[in-house]
Amino acid sequence: MKNYLVSFIFFDIADMLEIKGENFFKIRAYRKAARVIASLPEDIEEMMKTSSLGSMEGIGKALEGKIKEIIETGTCRYYEELKKDIPRGLVEMLKIPGLGAKRVKTIYDALHITTIDELEQAAKNHKLRGLPGIGVKTEQSILKGIQMLKGKAGKMLLSTALYLADEIKDMLRCLPAVEKVEVAGSLRRRKELISNIDVVVSSQSPTEVVEGFLVYPRIAEILARDPNKTSVVLDIGVQVDLRIVEPRSFWAAMHHYTGNKDHSAKLVGIAKRKGLDFSECGIIKKGSGEAIYPESEEAVYKLLDMPFIIPELREDKGEIEAAVEGRLPEPIELTDIKGDLHVHSDWSDGINSIEEIAIRARDMGYEYVAITDHSKSLKVARGLDEERLMRQVELIKKLNREITGIKILTGIEVDILTNDLLDFDDDILKELDVVIASIHSGFKQDREKLTRRIVSAMHNPYVNIIAHPTGRMLGRRDPYDVDVDVILKTAAETNTFLEINSSPDRLDLNDHLTKKAKEIGVKMVINTDSHELEGLKDMRYGVWVARRGWLEKRDVINTLPLPRLLEVLGKK
Repeated sequence: MKNYLVSFIFFDIADMLEIKGENFFKIRAYRKAARVIASLPEDIEEMMKTSSLGSMEGIGKALEGKIKEIIETGTCRYYEELKKDIPRGLVEMLKIPGLGAKRVKTIYDALHITTIDELEQAAKNHKLRGLPGIGVKTEQSILKGIQMLKGKAGKMLLSTALYLADEIKDMLRCLPAVEKVEVAGSLRRRKELISNIDVVVSSQSPTEVVEGFLVYPRIAEILARDPNKTSVVLDIGVQVDLRIVEPRSFWAAMHHYTGNKDHSAKLVGIAKRKGLDFSECGIIKKGSGEAIYPESEEAVYKLLDMPFIIPELREDKGEIEAAVEGRLPEPIELTDIKGDLHVHSDWSDGINSIEEIAIRARDMGYEYVAITDHSKSLKVARGLDEERLMRQVELIKKLNREITGIKILTGIEVDILTNDLLDFDDDILKELDVVIASIHSGFKQDREKLTRRIVSAMHNPYVNIIAHPTGRMLGRRDPYDVDVDVILKTAAETNTFLEINSSPDRLDLNDHLTKKAKEIGVKMVINTDSHELEGLKDMRYGVWVARRGWLEKRDVINTLPLPRLLEVLGKK
């Protein structure tokens, strides 16, 4: 079945046409045709044998000819000519997860970059940030994608893995033989770094599924090909393991392949004591030999007289014992979040206006959003001085009168300076709704000094939140050398909230420290640290960290309605 191959080539053509700046309607025609073909339940090759595709919506005679050529040869002349016309490096850039044709064109037009090496150097030299639609986080994401493409990283960010997994699932769902498809493994457990992607499919025709999967254009190498398990390496060096099971075995397989191994092994032991044999194919009752095929994962745990354990908790860190004893947390949900308290605007190093941020936050269903731009010492981020901050406060007051359905909170991300002082005096900080303190300099100070800086900030009566408390950047920068135990203890004593930063390359605090913070009574806040509108969607990553850290709704302050939130912020 070549539906996905045709669809992929048409999408690729559209991307390259966009890089060239071709006619919008021509680009749209290829994309529309690609979507139509991807969603066809029938095999397009068989359809062409019996009827014309020209009568289908979005498929004209010219495109029909190209479809026929692709089916017969695996490509088409127009596609190959386009690849010759466009610098090869630009085509290769399209392989960088999340970059996209528009950004490739923006970078090419502005900087005349034609190779991935040049793009990497530009990102390292911070030449991409400031280009239309590209902020600090996007620049960092591009750099991470390049590193993945070159095979420099053994693991990928959760966000990168999800991007690829969604692409694979969408492709597999186009195959008629596929009944269900879901991701399993560490990706389903939402670990912060992922080494490989596990996909589970239910089908009565596994060979057909394998054949359909192997036309996925990102595949660079086939490691194993079998009706039950097929393993491949993608063009960015990531391994994908495809497991195919009978439809009746799907949920048993999902539970088995989600893991982790220690969690699963402990459950197998409990099952044996209850006279049950667990496997990826199903559950067998000892003695009678009766086979049980659970219709959900909840049913798997019910057989063991346990409540359902969410995938994020399955790390053998006490969750099974908690389930047996009725102590499992009621995990926080993304829908519990009422607002984002760490967002940057175009007043500092963000891309969007405060008005745009407020409207997007409202459209996301939030009650409130805090504008927390950088303070004056962070000159590289156009940090605000006192005069600009007060002008921003006045603008926010004005916007609050004009925009309904959302409350914009005034705030600042104030730098904790290397001499333990804050970047603004208290008479400025006390005028704001939300004060976030964070470290952006002096990373190499010794443990005692770095710890003292954060502790000093928490003792300030106007500091509400410590942002990205350990300062790590996944895959690029280790955490600061700080005494985390002292920081957690001080947060509890001073009623300072610690942030789970949802940026996919931060996820700071991590799940382990989040759980530790909860155990000593520290309240948390989940923020995106967004510098662009799309970054507001990163909230889900922070929620996943919170779920892995055993947090409930009551542990996170931005699950509170606005009046209660303002009361809590004002209590320090």
